[in-house]
Amino acid sequence: MDSRDWTQLGCVAYPSPIHPDYHAGPASTIAFDNQDELLWIGTQKGFAASFIGRELKRFTAFRIHPETDGPLRQFLFVDKGVIFLGSRSVYMAARSGVPIWSIRHESMQDLRAMSFTSKGTSEILVAGWQNKMLVIDVNKGEVVKELPTQDQYSFLKMSRYICAATNKGTVNILDPITFTIKKQWQAHGAFINDLDTSNDFIVTCGGSHRQTHNTPAILDPYVKVFDLKNMSAMNPVPFAPLAAHVRMHPRMLTTAIVVNQAGQIHVTDLLNPSNSQVCYTQPQGVVLHFDVSRTGEGKALADNKHNTYIWGSPNKIQFTEIGIPPRLPDPPQPSLLPPDPDMLDDLPLSRIGLPYYREQLFSALPPDIISDVGAPPQQVDQNILSTLTKTEWGYIGPNKTGMQRNQYIDTRSTLKTCNTIRAPKFLSEKARESQTGSEDNAFATTETAMTTPNNDHWSLRPEAPPEYRICEIKYSKFGVDDFDFGFFNNTQYPGLENNITNSYANSLLQVMHYTPLLRNMALQHAATACLADPCLLCELGYVFDMLQKGEGPSCHATNMLRALNHTSNASVSGVLEDIAKDKNPSTLVKNLTMFLFDKISQDYKGTPPISTELERTLFKLNQPPNPHDLVKRLLETDARYQIKCMHCQHVSPRTATTFVNKLCYPAAKPNMRGMKSQRITFSQVLKAGLENEAVNKGYCTKCQRYQNLDQRKIIFNIPAVLALCTEITTAEHRKLWSTPGWLPEEIGIIVDQGHVYCYEGDDLKLHLNRGIHNITVYSLVGTVVSVETKSPQKSHLVATVNVGRAEPESKDQDRWHLFNDFSVRSISKVEALTFNAAWKMPVVVMFQVKAANHRFNMDWKTRLDTSVLFRDNNPHALKTYELLDRETEIPGSETVIAIDTEFIRLKEREIHIDEDGKSKTIRPISHAIARASVVRGQGSREGVAFIDDYIHIQETIVDYLTEWSGITPTDLDPINSQRNLVSPKTAYKKLWVLVNLGCKFLGHGLSQDFRVINIQVPRNQVIDTSIIFMKPPSQRKISLAFLAWYLLKEDIQQNTHDSIEDAQTALKLYRKYEEFMANGSFHDVLEALYKKGKTLNFKPPRISTGAAKDAGFGAVHRVGTPPVPAPGTTEGTFEISSSTTTTTTTTTTTTTTTTTGGALSATGGVGSASASSSMPSTPVRKPIGLGGPFTVAGIVKPSPATSLDNFGAVAAGTGITTAAGTMGGGYGGYGTDGAYWGGPNDMAPTSMMGGSAFVPAKLPPGPPEARGFIPYRPQVLAAEREAAAATATASNDNGSSPAVGEKPVDEELEEQKKWQKLEQEVSASRAAVGSGYSCIPAAQISPPPPFVAREEFDDDELRRQQEELFAPELFTLDFEQDRLEAAPGCDEEGSPVFQELTSPAIEVDDDSNYLVVIEEMSSAVKQLSSPVVKEVASSSVSSSSSPAAVVGGEEEEKQKDEDSSFSTVEKGASSSSFAEGQREQEEEEDSSSSAAAAAAVDGDGGEQQKQRDQSSTPAVAP
Repeated sequence: MDSRDWTQLGCVAYPSPIHPDYHAGPASTIAFDNQDELLWIGTQKGFAASFIGRELKRFTAFRIHPETDGPLRQFLFVDKGVIFLGSRSVYMAARSGVPIWSIRHESMQDLRAMSFTSKGTSEILVAGWQNKMLVIDVNKGEVVKELPTQDQYSFLKMSRYICAATNKGTVNILDPITFTIKKQWQAHGAFINDLDTSNDFIVTCGGSHRQTHNTPAILDPYVKVFDLKNMSAMNPVPFAPLAAHVRMHPRMLTTAIVVNQAGQIHVTDLLNPSNSQVCYTQPQGVVLHFDVSRTGEGKALADNKHNTYIWGSPNKIQFTEIGIPPRLPDPPQPSLLPPDPDMLDDLPLSRIGLPYYREQLFSALPPDIISDVGAPPQQVDQNILSTLTKTEWGYIGPNKTGMQRNQYIDTRSTLKTCNTIRAPKFLSEKARESQTGSEDNAFATTETAMTTPNNDHWSLRPEAPPEYRICEIKYSKFGVDDFDFGFFNNTQYPGLENNITNSYANSLLQVMHYTPLLRNMALQHAATACLADPCLLCELGYVFDMLQKGEGPSCHATNMLRALNHTSNASVSGVLEDIAKDKNPSTLVKNLTMFLFDKISQDYKGTPPISTELERTLFKLNQPPNPHDLVKRLLETDARYQIKCMHCQHVSPRTATTFVNKLCYPAAKPNMRGMKSQRITFSQVLKAGLENEAVNKGYCTKCQRYQNLDQRKIIFNIPAVLALCTEITTAEHRKLWSTPGWLPEEIGIIVDQGHVYCYEGDDLKLHLNRGIHNITVYSLVGTVVSVETKSPQKSHLVATVNVGRAEPESKDQDRWHLFNDFSVRSISKVEALTFNAAWKMPVVVMFQVKAANHRFNMDWKTRLDTSVLFRDNNPHALKTYELLDRETEIPGSETVIAIDTEFIRLKEREIHIDEDGKSKTIRPISHAIARASVVRGQGSREGVAFIDDYIHIQETIVDYLTEWSGITPTDLDPINSQRNLVSPKTAYKKLWVLVNLGCKFLGHGLSQDFRVINIQVPRNQVIDTSIIFMKPPSQRKISLAFLAWYLLKEDIQQNTHDSIEDAQTALKLYRKYEEFMANGSFHDVLEALYKKGKTLNFKPPRISTGAAKDAGFGAVHRVGTPPVPAPGTTEGTFEISSSTTTTTTTTTTTTTTTTTGGALSATGGVGSASASSSMPSTPVRKPIGLGGPFTVAGIVKPSPATSLDNFGAVAAGTGITTAAGTMGGGYGGYGTDGAYWGGPNDMAPTSMMGGSAFVPAKLPPGPPEARGFIPYRPQVLAAEREAAAATATASNDNGSSPAVGEKPVDEELEEQKKWQKLEQEVSASRAAVGSGYSCIPAAQISPPPPFVAREEFDDDELRRQQEELFAPELFTLDFEQDRLEAAPGCDEEGSPVFQELTSPAIEVDDDSNYLVVIEEMSSAVKQLSSPVVKEVASSSVSSSSSPAAVVGGEEEEKQKDEDSSFSTVEKGASSSSFAEGQREQEEEEDSSSSAAAAAAVDGDGGEQQKQRDQSSTPAVAP
């Protein structure tokens, strides 16, 4: 390439002096087109122009983006057109200027470069000085991917990799497919000024700091080179004149063209730098841009004097390979107007063009007076057309439209109703469709309502566009959680849901939230110890904090709007839409603005804020101000009315403090002939509203009569937050607001000697430049806009907010967004500040002092008042929780807490039924939190609740949901409740404090809890077990009850829910999860969990089945959470004592009961005989499986002095204990309701092995009042056996022989001693389990007494009921892990290991209806001294000799065979003589058993005990 014949071939001045962008600066970028013979030039304000060939003839010129977006950055060329890059948009147009697509995206903040990707010209990558890169599909014109990046890029060039130059002098080499960084290369020390690539090389020009970083960086005297093939840097190419620009030659792969700022061009070979050619150009200024054509023959330079030069060889130069010039437009046609004006009458008007007018013509009718004429024809459904028969004159067929013949159809209204955003599919539908894998469904899952990229002209439409209309929430069977809010909002700013009462306030809340001073006031107050209920300033703080933390597309302000209902004077202030006289949304929001500002000023004065650092800095105060002074500076317009009588000139002052000012419009003056009408500005309207000067009729105290009074307001101070009501009432007011640009973004206010002066636009800039007056500049934050629509649609409110005012950085001031309830979208400043007289008018305008923009005070988080967590609001309430310790239990970011809540229903679902019978949900069911329980999740007190609040609901409760919540009306009654009843504010404050302390919330299905609580918890603070134990492809979450049943072997939520129990269960599940993750078995467990769940339909099987379930005992009767011990007392205990040894545990007691002779000793805590655990325990539950902790009731036999009532829910409820180890052998006990809970040896066999499951005493079917039974109480038979032995001894002394089948007395006594010794061993082993636990072998418990029915039962009916209730049931294993392995002894953890038993051998006594089951006991069973009972399904029998468990019912007839006998494994064998009189004895047993029980507990072993022994039945295990 010979540069010696290069010469300047053309020059063009662009922007030219007459161009509107001339004063903005020189060209911002230049580039040669690779398709046509064109050179493209971009300007500093968004214009692009193209020039043809070496002569640079003008071809096209058009605007790419608004001038506020800054300069045009870069061009890329494709076959269809040109892609233009601006700072905030990407635009594609044909070379003729016809637009193809335009993209404006919220992530486009400061774009600088773009390049093609591995997909060629069908996809581009754009980046800039921002933290995101975007991938754009060129064919579709849409953003397909967003990529986070840590670097800020200035240049992007594509070769074999994407080479990206950062603003720090480095070059990142990106993979063109994944866009990940393959290599980083430090090219220059400070910056990169230009970059280009070829297939193998990267060349750069840039600058570095010569001495220190404090000195300005200057250009480097060399070109840096990088080898892409070897991924290594090469030797730099020296360039003494300081390289400014560089390009690789498109045809000569190792040749680079380097240019300095003075226009000196060097052509250098990278492999041989000494061989170079030089060409000197003579630009008029500094060279700013340089480019080389695709052929390498044309060189373009642009300087800072607005000149662009073309250099090359005059004999051979073309820009492209083919060199075909673009098709020029047709030349203008000669004028068709006749030279003689008189001939115009014969010329068609269509041949005469119209001039361009810069002002609106009078002939342009306003949209509010335009009416529709005619109506479009009715559209016939294609499905109906297919059923019709074609005739000569049309189609004929049956009428399947559902309408009458010739019925009128308003087709225009039908078309208008379509002018709304279509409802999205439900999330459940999208989930189902995504699993099908079809392309259409996959596209449906990514649908969005953001379909209009250019929104500058929405407000100019004659009717409200869909983006401004009411957005309705649709409800599926899954409720509001199934609605896709993300369809309406793909920004980072949450919207507010509108399905609650008073949701018209959403727009005002959004405007206030993005006003930094108001947000700071609310948060600084909410962080104090304020517990006033209601406190609207606290509620505002909670809403603002929720919107700040919002990670989803929407939130809801339910608590705030409910508090509004209970605020004093709210009903008379016209802010409650249900009872307001004027239900117009504009009137409601104006009243609410004044009401809220008044209330929050009172609340702010009542409690000093946490910190005033922001206010001190803003107002330059030396001392911390008091709340009253701050309210005056922030919210109050400090003024005084001066009222002057027009008759006597008497002046009377009056204080006039206002929080919200109303605009006042000057009266319209009639236009004089030949005079131009005076333009009314917003500043004039604002000044008139602040001063509020008017003449009204009033009473003069001096004249003693009504006179004309001149009222004028003297202003002393304008607040930092200026809230204005627009007061638009006339068509003239609407015309003012609909004037483009009438509402300014900034205003300046001067207060001088009681007068107010307002400025805007150029006047404001002039005063600021002068600096003479102390002028305060206010910035527009947002507006509440009324969208007025025609019937049948309702008018509503939206908000246009500049969220940039509330962002930490001030780089991007204009970030306007439209908040239409939960629909949020980015809009332009022009759209935000344009109003329409027909349907869009502002109601409230919010200004804030400009100095407060981007200012925050986060001291409230570090100085948060936490006293509410350590305060006991109801010291006399029933204590089911223990407060946190101020010294040792301070919540923090590493604290894990388990939470669960219970709800009640406030409102039923509101349903609208159409004329066709279809129902539509208007508002869903409204719930409120009724109980909140928080449990410690770590430490020595793990599992102990420290919050258990019952919430006092002031609204009308329609359903307590007791079956699911356990909440009763008494619990929430402030007069009768024994619970820890608190206000909603107190309960919410505790949870809000824990959230902001950073605690991690653990629970099951917490999203619904948080929704009803109305709190936003960041995702990194949530541990949800429903998500942890969810298998991702299935999209199914498993219930807490099923997880507890499968993983913890616990049966929970049988009749109702208990929040403490559920929270503790979730905590246990999380510990299980940690255990599974530690040993690497989590995925296997999850697979097994879902496999088991599918077989059971994910519903845990309940233990009680069969006849017991039919009789109404299929679930545990639920009671409240038992209280914790009072401070200073200890837990009660129950222990067993024998006839030789008595063990007594001394505690703080008021009642002590002792029995001797094998009875039991009971010591209870304060108040009653009870046994309690070391922590608050949950109500009685039936543990499942073998091994692991479970719940069992202690065994107590009440004495006459201690009635059954003392063992009710209050006393016996604390007798529940959590024991470690495995229960077997069928031990029973009293439950929290005072009724006995028996084991398998007490009663019929259970559905679990080893007696580890406890079932209630089985009773006749029917309600309790019809059964007339006495709850089954355990009977201690030690004294009974002694009485039997004494009877046998007396018989021997009298010479009588023992009855047939009766054991000798010596054998009876020996066996009794053996079992007493075994009983002591069992008692000692159980005592090690923990205090409060006691047990008694089933051998010492008699069978239940005969039923005492109020109605007469014949023998057959009674026998049938007993056989049904006590019939054995089949046993089936629930899981594989429940099978018992043959490993006698104990495992590594010390828990007994059981041996799986074979099928039992059964023997039936022919003369008795007792079923005898003979079983071989393993050594492990003997360790617990408990026989294992296996259930059988038939009465087929066999026999084997070993200790056996006897299962049987009631004997029907007397024993016929005196030689027959039955054996028992229980302690001692009863004489067969007792069986002979069994039928007569059963009638007396009910009364005798009660007397014997009293005697046994009182320790009286006299005649009563003997009499009971003689009348009792044999001790058998059912």
